[in-house]
Amino acid sequence: MKRYLPHIAFLLLAAQLLLMLTSWLLSAANPTSGVRSLLSSEGLRWYLGRFSEVLGTPLLLCLLLLMMAYGCLKCCGILHYKSSYRQKRALAITLILLVTYVAAIGLLALIPHAILLSATGLLWPSPFSAAALPLLALGTTLLSVVYGYVAGNFRTMADVYQSLLDGIRCGAPLLLFYVLLGQLYYSLQFIWALNALPNTL
Repeated sequence: MKRYLPHIAFLLLAAQLLLMLTSWLLSAANPTSGVRSLLSSEGLRWYLGRFSEVLGTPLLLCLLLLMMAYGCLKCCGILHYKSSYRQKRALAITLILLVTYVAAIGLLALIPHAILLSATGLLWPSPFSAAALPLLALGTTLLSVVYGYVAGNFRTMADVYQSLLDGIRCGAPLLLFYVLLGQLYYSLQFIWALNALPNTL
């Protein structure tokens, strides 16, 4: 699968360029069609002026947090559990911490008038639903670090630091495809003037 990723990335880039050209041709051929050209002055102002804003979504932050959590999970050793004494002790402590973490989140989100519920008492949408992925990433990272230290797979903070970076390295292709797909999606929104589009300049 990995060998096809460069080709898929190239196709997405080509699709973006083709979309820009097509939007220009359609708007020039039929100015009353409602199609907006990405190569017009308005389109270029939007594309260049909103590039960072369009891509700087909460999804990007969640993606980065989940990548770092995956790095910790992969490097802490729990995915290669072998039932040694240290690993059994690490797993027991980690399970106790997991139950405590889930209980704490439950108290913050599931009881009546919990602080992570919405103003109307709903779980979705609410502060809890907005923070679900960051909470998952935080919990995974915390539990992985504890397991790694107790099991002896993490010996210093440098090991934890390297595991976080390893997660980012492993997930780097996701960031590239996030950029490519995000630009393609919002370009389509701009061309057809749909409501999901951020305000244009």
